[in-house]
Amino acid sequence: MSALPPIANLQAFEAVARRRSFALAAAELHLTASAVSHQISRLEAQLGIRLFERSAHGVRLSPAGDHYLLHVGSALNAIAVATDDLRQGIRNSLYVHSAPSLASLWLMPRLHRFAQAYPDISLNLSAAHTPSDFALGQADIDIRYGAPQWGDLVVEPLFEESIVPMASPAFIKQHKLKRMEQLLELPLIQSNVNVVQWSDWFARFTNMRAPDRFPLRFDRTQMSLDAAMQGLGVALDSAVNAGGHLSDGRLKAVFGMEKAIRVKAHFAVYPERHAKRPAVEAFLSWLHSEAAKT
Repeated sequence: MSALPPIANLQAFEAVARRRSFALAAAELHLTASAVSHQISRLEAQLGIRLFERSAHGVRLSPAGDHYLLHVGSALNAIAVATDDLRQGIRNSLYVHSAPSLASLWLMPRLHRFAQAYPDISLNLSAAHTPSDFALGQADIDIRYGAPQWGDLVVEPLFEESIVPMASPAFIKQHKLKRMEQLLELPLIQSNVNVVQWSDWFARFTNMRAPDRFPLRFDRTQMSLDAAMQGLGVALDSAVNAGGHLSDGRLKAVFGMEKAIRVKAHFAVYPERHAKRPAVEAFLSWLHSEAAKT
């Protein structure tokens, strides 16, 4: 293993990157600004890369520094959390990372059942589009979204989901929306991260071409669904993520569920070495049980 930089230098780097100021970072770390500056200089010298771009207007991350922060920040956070757990006597901790939309719309409403079934497991849940880095110890399990191309990790599909056009009942009524060709005359909401796009849906169910431009684009399913509920247009999204909105009538499948594209796009992912950890086994068993009910 290559020599790791001193952790004090990494902490100084993370603090300056987060605060965008040597003085503020120094105050946070109970050091002088000069000491922090020297730590950053030593780190840059060891790496052979300039991490910050300094000017009269302040300090900002270089492109290399921005990339480095992504990993260093997560690693330092993992160390801090593990240390806190140890100090508090928590031995049965589980770290789960998830795609944001599934975490907020599907996983969170069910977590109370996991807590009731496994009260001795301390669950730590984080969410981001960026997959967790198992090499840095960021997670025990990652619930990922997309095409399963994750090397030698164990990949377990959770469920099949239906991607379907959805809108609020008021929007459907206002526009007398009954025919698929009417979609070309109405605002369509684009969810940039979805594995199924409007072009896929139009190609599957019509002989028309999807629009090239969309009045609203989002990088979160939650925002796409919120926009549809507000009557801003028609969203193409997962009926699993929108399950609560569909069941309580805030959204409706415009042309019924028979006009859905079905995919497997959410996966539980983990290194094989994690498989025998009791907390991992418990969570995976519970997760698949909940997925089977979906």
